[in-house]
Amino acid sequence: MSSRYPKYDTIVVGGGHAGSEAAGAAAHMGNKTLLISMNLNGIAQMSCNPAMGGVAKGQLVREIDALGGLSGIVSDESGVQFRMLNRSKGPAMWSPRCQSDRMKYAERMRFHLEQIPNLTFRQDNVVEILVTDEKEVWGVKTQTGQVFETKTVILTSGTFLNGLIHIGEQQYGGGRSGERASHGITACLEDLGFESGRLKTGTPPRIDGRSINYEKLEIQYGDEYPSPFSFMTNSLPSIDEQMTCWIGYTTPEVHDMLRTGFDRSPMFNGRIKSTGPRYCPSIEDKINRFADRDRHQLFLEPEGRDTYEMYLNGFSTSLPEDVQYHALRTIPGFEEAVMLRPGYAIEYDFFPPHQIKRSMETKLVPGLFFAGQINGTTGYEEAACQGLMAGINSARKAQGHEPVIIQRSEGYIGVLIDDLVGKGTDEPYRMFTSRAEHRILLRQDNADLRLTEIGYKIGLAKEDRYNRYLKKKEEINSLHDLLADYSAKPEIYNPILEKADTSPLKQSIKIPKVITRPQLSLFDLIDGDAELKEKVDAITQDKLVIEQIEIQLKYAGYIEKEYDMVAQIQQQENFRIPEKLDYSRIKSLSSEGLQKLHKVKPETIGQASRISGVSASDIAVLMVYLKN
Repeated sequence: MSSRYPKYDTIVVGGGHAGSEAAGAAAHMGNKTLLISMNLNGIAQMSCNPAMGGVAKGQLVREIDALGGLSGIVSDESGVQFRMLNRSKGPAMWSPRCQSDRMKYAERMRFHLEQIPNLTFRQDNVVEILVTDEKEVWGVKTQTGQVFETKTVILTSGTFLNGLIHIGEQQYGGGRSGERASHGITACLEDLGFESGRLKTGTPPRIDGRSINYEKLEIQYGDEYPSPFSFMTNSLPSIDEQMTCWIGYTTPEVHDMLRTGFDRSPMFNGRIKSTGPRYCPSIEDKINRFADRDRHQLFLEPEGRDTYEMYLNGFSTSLPEDVQYHALRTIPGFEEAVMLRPGYAIEYDFFPPHQIKRSMETKLVPGLFFAGQINGTTGYEEAACQGLMAGINSARKAQGHEPVIIQRSEGYIGVLIDDLVGKGTDEPYRMFTSRAEHRILLRQDNADLRLTEIGYKIGLAKEDRYNRYLKKKEEINSLHDLLADYSAKPEIYNPILEKADTSPLKQSIKIPKVITRPQLSLFDLIDGDAELKEKVDAITQDKLVIEQIEIQLKYAGYIEKEYDMVAQIQQQENFRIPEKLDYSRIKSLSSEGLQKLHKVKPETIGQASRISGVSASDIAVLMVYLKN
């Protein structure tokens, strides 16, 4: 079968958040890339909530940006409100989030992708992955019968594979509201030997913002000094320029109204058989599981600057439309609410992620990569970081280089991919800070210090980003050296300490010992000491550099312990396991350990040790066998 079209290095199937990052990364790294989407007007569409980031998700976006991806800069360009979550907790928990202009996000992502010379777009529906007799990918076939040849394929199908939308007792095929499902790829992959499954997700109704009584809701402002996602962004909208969100609550009356539709709910009557996201349940699931709660918090979020459409976060539902409508109008402030479109649930095919390597390449078909919801994840950010890594490694493969693997100690991206490959998932996987054992090292503030060097070496992070990173790194080192040797004198610092309600100094001590007091910030000390301020100003004017140093000094003990722990386990992470190892020849493995190792085929001893069901004794037996 020949093609009238040119041969590509990478073909990306799907133009969502995973597909956008995949196509951008592969093309930026020199691959001749084709992005095929069923609807080119839907590239990077925010099909659910109009927001990026959040707890742990914000860390993912900053890591994508540090490597040279697009989601961070596009979020900054399209954001209408910016907030740093969890400021009351330690810096390992701080997570940036922005409310996005949904249409502008898609517009700006499309703009950035179109600036890449070797990236081409096509509106079509891929129905078949073409492989050689040796099961190596060589192309794709579309519903129009066209064949496109390529060295690598990245599948980022989102919720479109055999997608089925549910609203009460109504159900119809669709990939999301207003768009048809994709058929053919699942059967093709199953014929190649892949195992598939079904998952579900949902979305809330959209509201006409002009119909809301805001006096009954709590207002939520953005940050006065907002933090950007991208390390390349110089400024963001001021608090006066940012849009507001609103907080409301359900009531027992709302719950009673929702319960009237339970007998027609596809979730409760058995029409939906697949598993939904545990940490983002529907409103009917919440009032069923938490029957003792008399209210649940709701967030009313603007969809953009030039629209009155609002997103009701916390009210995801697949109940019949009449029940949604009446329950909605029972919420305080929503008595006259106009529903622009109802909430719905969607079931779709996914492929359990033990079938991919940590490079995102599938184990069965060399050259075929999976990224995003096809691997069982949920969320724009989780999809985007997988797409980025698939794009990077498709480029590396096409160019004959070894894949790039982000370790668990290097980034949340590494944690997410390692969890998927090693532990699998039977429900939509969502990232949390609790999943990262080294989270004190993997903060949102130091993503560039951790990953920009990697992005630059592989040709994704460009020269201007790298130079900015080097300048910041030099300023951090210089400021650290200054403060490590700078003495805090009692006559200057005691007034500062008194104001902060902490005990005075009896003698001069070095700044690192003073700053460990939780009541103090480094900005307080600099502002209160004219000599220190002059020296700091000579080094940097960047508040983020000062904040970085404060975190390093305050948490130095914890950070040092984490680095020691990483060093201890690095030996296992570097201990590679042959790809075609026959585990059945290792006689002393437990039966469960043998089964899990054969299924996952871990790449290293470290990865093997994190597989559920593989015991410490299994690991010891495996290491002895490999050493011998």
